[in-house]
Amino acid sequence: MCAQLFADLRCSPSCTHAGIQGTVSICPPDCFKYKGTLDVFYKIIRQEGFSRLWRGTNAGLALAVPTVGIYLPCYDIFRNWLEEFTAHNAPSTTAYVPLVAGSLARSLACATCYPIELARTRMQAFKVIQNGRKPPGVLKTLFGVLSHVKTTSNVQNLQGYRVLWTGMGAQLARDVPFSAICWSTLEPLRRKLLGLVGDEANAVSVLGANFSAAFVAGSLAAAATCPLDVAKTRRQIENDPVRALKMTTRQTLMEIWRGGGLKGLFMGVGPRVGRAGPSVGIVVSFYEVVKYVLHQRYSTS
Repeated sequence: MCAQLFADLRCSPSCTHAGIQGTVSICPPDCFKYKGTLDVFYKIIRQEGFSRLWRGTNAGLALAVPTVGIYLPCYDIFRNWLEEFTAHNAPSTTAYVPLVAGSLARSLACATCYPIELARTRMQAFKVIQNGRKPPGVLKTLFGVLSHVKTTSNVQNLQGYRVLWTGMGAQLARDVPFSAICWSTLEPLRRKLLGLVGDEANAVSVLGANFSAAFVAGSLAAAATCPLDVAKTRRQIENDPVRALKMTTRQTLMEIWRGGGLKGLFMGVGPRVGRAGPSVGIVVSFYEVVKYVLHQRYSTS
């Protein structure tokens, strides 16, 4: 335990607040206590450098392309199919179609791309404590996760690979409600906005209506699901593979509540909302503009 605490207090040589114990730079405990979003930015830059704010970008990009490629087209497919089904069989449930379609599409995208999400979170949590030591890349991070479960038995190895989906339950517990709230809010908003334009819609109006609706919907969904995001992150950065496989989202939420109360459950809500609103707006609006342009070209050809 003491060795782990000692390792956790080691700091980057560039940190001006570090003291020297033997041959190792040791940070005071305050260096690892964050008081808010700006304090996180300040301490990461001071301890590890400005470039570390973009740690995990490669994994983020590697995650974004397949996730969006699965998520949005599948949402359209599920929504169209469900709208047609409910129109003929249960018209009163049509309003719930975006909620169900968004949840199904997000679950499929999450399950498919989750190992990259795990790598991204671990890369972002990696702290540079030795001069010249680079943070691991996506593949090295995933190999590091698997290094704890390799055995001589092929069957056990196959079972051990489930560690790559560590915390996926928490991810689904966060993303499914997020998608349900987001699409349930986004669809009526953008229909109202597009209805104001009417038949005079063009690429600019499609972009504006979708970005505005998605920005509002993404921000609202991010704020509502922040506790589940905190739980997901806690589970993904757990270093003990045995404990990581046994942890549940409910247990993690209870630990967070006992340790920090309501403030702990909503830790980081500002950055989460600040990222989710614009990112959902950008992704959805550009996706819809591409659909609009392709539809226009197809209809005129």
